[in-house]
Amino acid sequence: MQRLEADLRGRREARLYRTRRLVDGPVGPELRVDGRPLLAFCSNDYLGLASHPRLIAALRAGAQEHGVGAGAAHLISGHSRAHQALEEELAEFTGRPRALLFSSGYMANLGVVSALLGRGDSLFEDRLNHASLVDAGRLSRARMRRYQHADLESLRRQLAAAGPGRRLIATDGVFSMDGDIAPLRALARQARAADAWLMVDDAHGLGVLGEQGRGSPSHCGLGAEEVPILMGTLGKALGCCGAFVAGGEALIETLIQRARSYIYTTAPPAALAEATRVALRLARAEEWRRERLHELIQGFRSGAQELGLPLLASQTPIQPILAGSAARALAWGRHLEQRGILVGAIRPPTVPEGGARLRITLSALHSDAQLARLLEALADLPREAV
Repeated sequence: MQRLEADLRGRREARLYRTRRLVDGPVGPELRVDGRPLLAFCSNDYLGLASHPRLIAALRAGAQEHGVGAGAAHLISGHSRAHQALEEELAEFTGRPRALLFSSGYMANLGVVSALLGRGDSLFEDRLNHASLVDAGRLSRARMRRYQHADLESLRRQLAAAGPGRRLIATDGVFSMDGDIAPLRALARQARAADAWLMVDDAHGLGVLGEQGRGSPSHCGLGAEEVPILMGTLGKALGCCGAFVAGGEALIETLIQRARSYIYTTAPPAALAEATRVALRLARAEEWRRERLHELIQGFRSGAQELGLPLLASQTPIQPILAGSAARALAWGRHLEQRGILVGAIRPPTVPEGGARLRITLSALHSDAQLARLLEALADLPREAV
């Protein structure tokens, strides 16, 4: 335990120590955090559905009908009609033959990569991919190569040098810390030329991008043939919890047979599936939510550029402001919190060394007045070295 205590001290001294906050009440632009009201720009509830009355009503009704727990894994007795209906609706939504539910995006990525690849196979990942994809590669025991971020020439060289065996290119659709969109059309061409599968983790694109919110492949004009493996999460833009993988018949049947993170875990509650079905219908039908997000994104970027803030090239609700050092990111976060605004200060190893930042995220429920309040607080960020 002394070694653990020493490691924790080191993390504190390096300004990398993580702490949790206590939140009371429903998710929304205004939260009560550690007993204090704060205006939040740090949630992934992009469409503002997490506390929607229709979702709450569907969850309650679902619990009345199905109970609370699923009681078993999907392959034992935990797969209900609600789960089946949600899978069918997600498949139709994404334009793929089938979909398979997972308890989280992390478990979905672990399940897919380890089910499809093994020793002697090759996995190619963008260097800024989510940690779950990186861990999935390690677990699979495939040869994992990480190409430079969105660098097609770097990927081409790695593909050319790869040996025999199955090949999988895996990328975030929208990168969770930078907010940029992967070059999916070019990646699809490279995958086809190299006889590789393309897998897109669209956790931050689903619901936000594309026709009816179908995600980053739709936004880029790609379908199931170009992106045969699509992972989406249900706890961000859809405001619920869990994840799914959508693809062809052979893919989904392979995951049912071989994905350990699917086979060996209890199914999520059927009541949650009922709520997610309602969220999916709202996300598809209420285009004003995506239109409002676009307005907020443009308004934020215009205001931040006038202030001379160091933005990244993001056209999504994820809007990072680069701080550089962990100490400066923390100081900026404290500055905003003193003004009643909660924004995540992101530090290594979540981002590369020297890439610490404020990660501002926007929701369709943010008002113009709330955005103005954020920009006013950002106007006097301390710029001196920390």
